[in-house]
Amino acid sequence: MEAPGAWAHRVAMNLARSHFRHLKVTERVHAHLALSGEAIDASDLDGAIAVRAAVAELPERQRMAIVLRYFVDLSVRDTAEVMRCPEGTVKTLTFEAIRNLRERDVLASESALEVDDAG
Repeated sequence: MEAPGAWAHRVAMNLARSHFRHLKVTERVHAHLALSGEAIDASDLDGAIAVRAAVAELPERQRMAIVLRYFVDLSVRDTAEVMRCPEGTVKTLTFEAIRNLRERDVLASESALEVDDAG
């Protein structure tokens, strides 16, 4: 290695950038959660309870991906930032979570949660 000091500096800068990006995304998630006090229609209450219970039974990482993508409404990129994993992992976890929910007959229609690769 020709310049270990330069390499260490670059690594430190990349870690700092990543840390501050993570903080920014986390702040956006908390702000979104604080502002989203949407009311649930009483006729949908049973369905909402069933979905919530089924999501709670998902494996932790699948649950996190589903909640961040569809309940917090984050993009694939932002979800990957929060979960500290590649975007492809978020897509895979989301796909598996939706498949699990459909297998439990919680999601009756194919369009209940659409998996989009665009983010």
